[in-house]
Amino acid sequence: MSEAARETYCDWTVTGMDCGSCATKIRDAVARLPGVSGVEVGIMTERLRLTLDETQTKRDKIEKTVRALGYQIAPRAAGAKKDFVLPGAHDGHDDDHAAHEGHDHAGHDHGPKAAAAKRDDSGHGSPGHVHDDPADRGKRWYQTAKGKLVIFTALLLGAAWIIEYLAPEIGKWAFVAACLIGVAPVAQRAFSALRMGQPFTIESLMTIAAIGALFINAAEEAALVVFLFAVGEVLEGVAAGKARDGIRALANLVPKTAQLVTGDTTREVPAASLTIGQTVLVRPGDRIPADGEILDGTSGVDESPVTGESVPKTRGPGDAVFAGAINTEAALRVKVTKGAEDNTIARIIRLVEEAEEARAPTERFIDRFSRWYMPAIVAVAALVVVVPPLAFGQPWDTWVYRGLALLLIGCPCALVISVPASIASAMSTGARRGLLMKGGAVIEAAAKVEVVTFDKTGTLTHGRPQVTDVVPFGATTEAELLAVAAGVETGSSHPLAIAILNKAKDAGVSALPSQDAKALMGKGVVATVGGAVAYVSSPRYAMEHGGLDGIGLRQATIFEEDGKTAVAVFREKTPLGLIAMRDEPRADAKDAVRQLTAMGVTSVILTGDNPRTAAAIAGSLGLKFEADMLPEDKLAYIREIGTQGSVMMIGDGINDAPALKQASVGVAMGSGTDVALETADAAILRDRVTDIPATIRLSRAAMANIRQNVTIALGLKAVFLVTSVFGLTGLWIAILADTGATVLVTLNALRLLRFNPEREA
Repeated sequence: MSEAARETYCDWTVTGMDCGSCATKIRDAVARLPGVSGVEVGIMTERLRLTLDETQTKRDKIEKTVRALGYQIAPRAAGAKKDFVLPGAHDGHDDDHAAHEGHDHAGHDHGPKAAAAKRDDSGHGSPGHVHDDPADRGKRWYQTAKGKLVIFTALLLGAAWIIEYLAPEIGKWAFVAACLIGVAPVAQRAFSALRMGQPFTIESLMTIAAIGALFINAAEEAALVVFLFAVGEVLEGVAAGKARDGIRALANLVPKTAQLVTGDTTREVPAASLTIGQTVLVRPGDRIPADGEILDGTSGVDESPVTGESVPKTRGPGDAVFAGAINTEAALRVKVTKGAEDNTIARIIRLVEEAEEARAPTERFIDRFSRWYMPAIVAVAALVVVVPPLAFGQPWDTWVYRGLALLLIGCPCALVISVPASIASAMSTGARRGLLMKGGAVIEAAAKVEVVTFDKTGTLTHGRPQVTDVVPFGATTEAELLAVAAGVETGSSHPLAIAILNKAKDAGVSALPSQDAKALMGKGVVATVGGAVAYVSSPRYAMEHGGLDGIGLRQATIFEEDGKTAVAVFREKTPLGLIAMRDEPRADAKDAVRQLTAMGVTSVILTGDNPRTAAAIAGSLGLKFEADMLPEDKLAYIREIGTQGSVMMIGDGINDAPALKQASVGVAMGSGTDVALETADAAILRDRVTDIPATIRLSRAAMANIRQNVTIALGLKAVFLVTSVFGLTGLWIAILADTGATVLVTLNALRLLRFNPEREA
């Protein structure tokens, strides 16, 4: 059996992690075990994932290792990882909007949709399964192991003070006993970490400081430090828990039960049991239990739990609906189109949870920095202890005390948690408003964006053009022109094709029979219609192939100058006529460009449409444009301007996928194709162009929050390092400086949960 065949992908939930040092401790300990690779630890998501060769190390060994470090661990429910794709996003085909912008109907061939990559990914079940609670999760702080330690050490400290008051001669020994009993579980965790090759942990530093204080007759202060350490750990846990609440709350958006329709009857079933193809009844006031398609009924649907859009939208037969959305008016019958493990809420949860994998460059730097920071502090503390007494004859007790204080300052918990706490809060805020970003690296890149490039069709415009003009040439009638054009476009799902087919249907014209349809990349479509070859193409291509004369070209130019897209219909050397269509800009497109300009961001349209149509659209919106661009041209443009600064690309079609991938940040419109959504770094669910400046605004706020956190973490440690060396602060202040900084950093990160990215500064 090959090595790859022996490897198993494993996934656990780990509770008790309150800071970055916790994650580092677990990651390093587990990674040392034989047969373990690809270790990923998420603080905010409380997740441990790795690849394991069970012939070398069993799963229970992993769990024993984590528990030995003082954390609780439980396996996640099994499931399969699936890419994030919105419901109703072209399940049967992928639109190539190059056709819309250069009349390249490549999608006419109807190739298969790109398959989503899958891997064994435990925990990717229904939202309820994703959040199975092990051990301490869901308990009150005083019910947890750390909470019980606080209460116990408080009782010990209180008892020691009483004994000292009643019997001063034995008071010292009461504090010694309180210190030793309180520090025992901490020392046990420190010893476990030491056995696993991790000498520099907060537990080991705390143990050394407490025991050292006893040797210099500071028993009362040693007991107090142990108590404050326990209190700090509880506060860290509470603060970290609040940071996680935004992610956990998403799971509660999907109802636990559903009204399954069977024949003429309905019965209540678990929502997680629904399968594709079943029909559910959604009563007024109920949440929709699954992604689906409305079969019967028309009602207002409040999608704010998913998209943040506060105004209910009217949905009727054939419309797609989200799991978690609220039916506000009338009863609906909905056909389930996505399983519980694959609905929009589950996928958003998965996206947020997995975002810790894509760590921001700042976070990676801080992680590397923290690995030498603590040993350096230990070295400095050792020098503080030995140099003054040996070199200058200073008293040992004084400098041992000061060295012990430095040890307590040495833990980088606050520094390491400063980035992931902010990232998690920002992503939770974005998810509530339909702004999805795939990790901290995306947030950091988005904050630096200087240029935003937009696809035109389906992004700045609605992507639903309508025929405005039908101009036949010569003896050709309007009905004949539409019949030929509809014949060429039959079977196509492209926006221009749909506009032509709808126009023919409204005019009562039947499409001529066609066969052998082929796409002309960036030019148009050719097919055999009515026994003869016919073309629907761009005016330029028609001119080159005898399908358009000078008069026809001038008419096409007039259409294009008016912001319309003109296509020529012709047979071999015989012009038949022109059809003009217009795709109106989204209502908020102009406001979005204005906001971006105010933020110092340049906006550019990248379109396959002709320069005149592009100029008309760009002029109305107030932004620059590049026209006649094939997918490879968009890619080259993004690559070129990317050398000058960070660039964001917004698109929705297959033709946009290369540019989305090349850009510093690729953003897919929520209504876009599967390929665009899978390729992009981010997605906006509401299809609002103003969500682009909102995404940048949220990213900038997150990075500002991170800078504040780093300043708090390093600033407090720098201050107390100096005061400890000069004897201005003691052990209990040092421990407060450590835990207090962690709490302050986490609470500061939580402010992002209340941040409104739509509010202009």
